Parts: sequence; C-alpha cells; structure tokens
Amino acid sequence: MTQTPRYWFPAKRYGWGWGRPVTWQGWVVLAIFSALVVAGVFLFPPHESPVAFIIYVVALSVLLTIVCWTKGEPPRWRWG
Repeated sequence: MTQTPRYWFPAKRYGWGWGRPVTWQGWVVLAIFSALVVAGVFLFPPHESPVAFIIYVVALSVLLTIVCWTKGEPPRWRWG
C-alpha cells in the first residue's frame, strides 16, 4: 500500500504556484520567512541601503521557493 505524500503547500486553485500552507511545518516556514524579512528591515534599512535589502529579500524568496518546490504539490498552470 502506497501512502500519498502530505504536501506542506498545496497548488493554487487558479494560476501557477502554491497556496497557503496546510500543515504546521508549512506555517513554521512561512513564519520564519516573515520574521526574517522583518529582521532585514533592521539589518539592512531600505532607506539607507536599498540594494542590500533587495538582495536580502530576493535571497530569502529563493530559499522559500526551494522549500515550496520540494515540500509542495508539483506546480502547474491551473484554470480551476
């Protein structure tokens, strides 16, 4: 008997990508991502060093995308 994988992030109903987390692990990942973005405002103040802040947020977004890709439902375009 095969067990279906438990995705942390389901595919969106419309469009491409992932929706809100459905497991506690997904919510923890999203909370950490959000906390790190807020911390970035203090580490790299956007009004003082906007390029550093943008690079920081892009790097965090890439990491979040990697987690969603590995722990989420396979993305594909959905019309509903």
